[in-house]
Amino acid sequence: MAAAAEGVEAFLATCAASGDAAYGAAKAVLERLDAPATRAEARRLLGAVRRRFAAGGPAAGLECFRTYHFRIHDVVLDPHLQGFQQRKKLTMMEIPSIFIPEDWSFTFYEGLNRHPDSIFRDKTVAELGCGNGWISIALAEKWCPSKVYGLDINPRAIKIAWINLYLNALDDDGLPIYDAEGKTLLDRVEFYESDLLSYCRDNKIELDRIVGCIPQILNPNPEAMSKIVTENSSEEFLYSLSNYCALQGFVEDQFGLGLIARAVEEGISVIKPSGLMVFNMGGRPGQGVCERLFLRRGFRINKLWQTKIMQAADTDISALVEIEKNSRHRFEFFMDLVGDQPVCARTAWAYMKSGGRISHALSVYSCQLRQPNQVKKIFEFLKDGFHEVSSSLDLSFDDDSVADEKIPFLAYLASFLQENTSNPCEPPAGCLNFRNLVAGFMKSYHHIPLTPDNVVVFPSRAVAIENALRLFSPGLAIVDEHLTRHLPKQWLTSLAIEESNHAKDTVTVIEAPRQSDLLIELIRKLKPQVVVTGMAQFEAITSAAFVNLLSVTKDVGSRLLLDISEHLELSSLPSSNGVLKYLAGKTLPSHAAILCGLVKNQVYSDLEVAFAISEDPTVYKALSQTIELLEGHTSVISQHYYGCLFHELLAFQIGDRHPQQEREPAEVISKEMIGFSNSAMSTLEGAEFFVPGSKESGVIHMDLDRSFLPVPSAVNASIFESFVRQNITDSETDVRSSIQQLVKDSYGFSADSCSEIIYGNTCLALFNKLVLCCMQEQGTLLFPLGTNGHYVNAAKFVNATTLTIPTKADSGFKIEPSVLADALEKVSQPWVYISGPTINPTGFLYSDDDIAELLSVCAKYGARVVIDTSSSGLEFQAAGCSQWNLEKCLSNVKSSKPSFSVVLLGELSFELTTAGLDFGFLIMSDSSLVDTFYSFPSLSRPHSTLKYTFRKLLGLKNQKDQHFSDLIVEQKETLKNRANQLIKTLESCGWDAAGCHGGISMLAKPTAYIGKSLKVDGFEGKLDSHNIREALLKSTGLCISSSAWTGVPDYCRFSFALDSGEFDRAMECITRFKELVLGGSAKVNGSN
Repeated sequence: MAAAAEGVEAFLATCAASGDAAYGAAKAVLERLDAPATRAEARRLLGAVRRRFAAGGPAAGLECFRTYHFRIHDVVLDPHLQGFQQRKKLTMMEIPSIFIPEDWSFTFYEGLNRHPDSIFRDKTVAELGCGNGWISIALAEKWCPSKVYGLDINPRAIKIAWINLYLNALDDDGLPIYDAEGKTLLDRVEFYESDLLSYCRDNKIELDRIVGCIPQILNPNPEAMSKIVTENSSEEFLYSLSNYCALQGFVEDQFGLGLIARAVEEGISVIKPSGLMVFNMGGRPGQGVCERLFLRRGFRINKLWQTKIMQAADTDISALVEIEKNSRHRFEFFMDLVGDQPVCARTAWAYMKSGGRISHALSVYSCQLRQPNQVKKIFEFLKDGFHEVSSSLDLSFDDDSVADEKIPFLAYLASFLQENTSNPCEPPAGCLNFRNLVAGFMKSYHHIPLTPDNVVVFPSRAVAIENALRLFSPGLAIVDEHLTRHLPKQWLTSLAIEESNHAKDTVTVIEAPRQSDLLIELIRKLKPQVVVTGMAQFEAITSAAFVNLLSVTKDVGSRLLLDISEHLELSSLPSSNGVLKYLAGKTLPSHAAILCGLVKNQVYSDLEVAFAISEDPTVYKALSQTIELLEGHTSVISQHYYGCLFHELLAFQIGDRHPQQEREPAEVISKEMIGFSNSAMSTLEGAEFFVPGSKESGVIHMDLDRSFLPVPSAVNASIFESFVRQNITDSETDVRSSIQQLVKDSYGFSADSCSEIIYGNTCLALFNKLVLCCMQEQGTLLFPLGTNGHYVNAAKFVNATTLTIPTKADSGFKIEPSVLADALEKVSQPWVYISGPTINPTGFLYSDDDIAELLSVCAKYGARVVIDTSSSGLEFQAAGCSQWNLEKCLSNVKSSKPSFSVVLLGELSFELTTAGLDFGFLIMSDSSLVDTFYSFPSLSRPHSTLKYTFRKLLGLKNQKDQHFSDLIVEQKETLKNRANQLIKTLESCGWDAAGCHGGISMLAKPTAYIGKSLKVDGFEGKLDSHNIREALLKSTGLCISSSAWTGVPDYCRFSFALDSGEFDRAMECITRFKELVLGGSAKVNGSN
């Protein structure tokens, strides 16, 4: 006994020197507790110390704290609680530099007790901000979890927590205390120094439960929080860690909740899908703010417990006063515990300074992720360099059906953006994955064995209908009155319904009622070449009305496009659909196609995609090529959105559960049907279209007007933010002023308040509407030789009158003023197309003087001028080429002809480095032209999320954000290196490269190959500038544009904005082709 007493006195004597000395003495005891040989003796020492002061009650404990800088006392647990606990109190050591249990933590423990006993039993639990460990130990004592990890950033707290664990795991004799399962607290609890959940994250520990009682007031001295935390830090600093938090970079920082926000987001990464988080939340910011912290991160919440507690007297709330001073937010305090009227932080601070006591609400929230796997993917993406987007994140939904749709899409979008450094190459007919999903949905839910090659994707139902009518150009079409709203007004006002009109490629549309008996009567009487109709709800239930429509259209020789948009349900329990029932048993006849516009989503009323189904390969191919010519492609983001809906529905299905029934073949159509229009037919036969890769081998595309360079993180962040935000205001999606500034800065073009700015999904879609305007004015469209082949073919497809302006290779295929004047002499109502400053596809540049001369000539002849800037903004060799100042050019132009006007056509994807994400715009100031343009209303327009994205990116560019400016410079340098390398490779392999100064493509002449013979699998013949595209493709897998596309005799087009690996493979293909045709070897310099 005397030895034990001496040990106590020696321990106390050491502790009396200072708080640091007391901690050192405690640490020495812990080392003895950790060693099995000295554990029992060390535990007996602590028992003796406790007994030394126990008899004196609380006063003795406080005296011990003042004199010896520690105390050991009992924390009494509620004696009425039932459960697995073996005792009603815990024995705990406290020192000045760690948090001392008070109302705050006791309330938290009361909240934890609101859960049933099973909530923690056999679970892996982490407690954040464990302090001296009493809650972790109490939790293990009561509920027998598998493991509790007590975590705290204060290294001294962790040491004391381990001492407390030994104090309660061993009795006063140093013997283990076993529970009903034969385990001790040492088996169930561990303590670690950890900044929030870093220990669990670093050690890949998955948690079932996370509980936390952590600081929620910003330190009034921010610099103090920047110190490095060590066990040798001052007592005052270490103690402040339990009262205050530093700025964490979250929007919740303004309410003092930044540390909680970080804890929640870290928790999402380590918690199991079915896991729970429980947090103590001070009510000072207001209940709505506290709850929103969890709701916007995708949690369902349950308030377990709420009470009022006194504001700790040693906590300075002046930081909250400062927040109120700089914002409209007001914190909530109460005067004493009985006050029920909240007062702001400033009032509370003044009241405390005058000796008053204030309180605040304290709530305990339990929260669980509503779609854990998807939310985890979202936060994994945000953590990977997109933290700034997290402040915009809003996963709070009042309607579960909205959450069930949007959260999986956000998870998919996050994965897509994370996995694809550049946008993948997708066919214009629709993303292959999306068409697969549509086909899979039809097969799984409606037993229709479609393939992706039966599905063509359009931006909207209106675009699909107009494109189909332009493909066939019927003299007379009957269209459901509900589907005519977006058709050209000219089609709806014409009274010429004679069949002879078909030769002129004009269309007359007669509106028809939807009721099938009336529609059938009209069809029999008028005998239209094309019928476009929907079905009444009562007629869509069975197949009878559809069968009758198929029969009557077959009898009169009409093509049928049936719209089932209103009857296709994206549901796991779709209602009966007569059309789809028919298709499950019979092949769709060749004269019919099915159309479906997808607008029935829960979130975005203006987000649309449409698809057409045809089982006739000729019609499918023609529709695919029509969309490529007239629209370019359908928004990839929109396809991703609806593709995600289809994917979620297919996830419920077990594939091929039911054997596919044998379908009856389609009836042979004996009556001759209308074919494609003359202009469409000749264009489709001569144009070059997208070549898809096969399963065996991919195609390297150097034939596309697209960049496949890596997408900068700023672009991905803007895309993702546009979808994670809710309640985006109209002003946040208004890009008008941003585009005005862009064209002013880039081209000196003034778009004033009188100018009309129109947006389109693609620049090509806008251009095609201009072609129709030209036709409406009976104008002639003048293209310079060497124009983008798709633009020329699009004009030919709709039978526009065109004329080619000769250009020369030695002048960079630019229009010469004298040659332009000669061309304008020959036509009336001229429309002149000019691609610039960067010419697509040649890559040469028009200077300011060049464009001024051309505009002067156009003004003299009263021409309308379409300046296409869509390939500009990436000039990488512009020395000696002055920047455009269109405003000055136009002010110097004198024209007596009112028909002279300038239309500016643009595309933001190149200029803003958003490879694969398109946004076209058109600026017009001529009011009559604006009216004509709007008479063609089926324009595919960008969705509000894209407007938000591009507005953010335009803001970065227009404000000359340094990081964004550096990205553009980097892309220009990459393109310059690619161009130089391509020139070297081509010239070493027998091509004459024309070179380029900007953009993403250049022309080259296959001089050494003309007239050479080649025989490979799929190609045999003598090479020329037309068939060399096919020869290259068949022999190497490289696809380029031939002279048939460029329009320039003997010159082919090479696009070089490929990712580095694909570009290197392309250079290898050029070399291999040289070896195949010319023999020998060519030296190819490494790409940059």
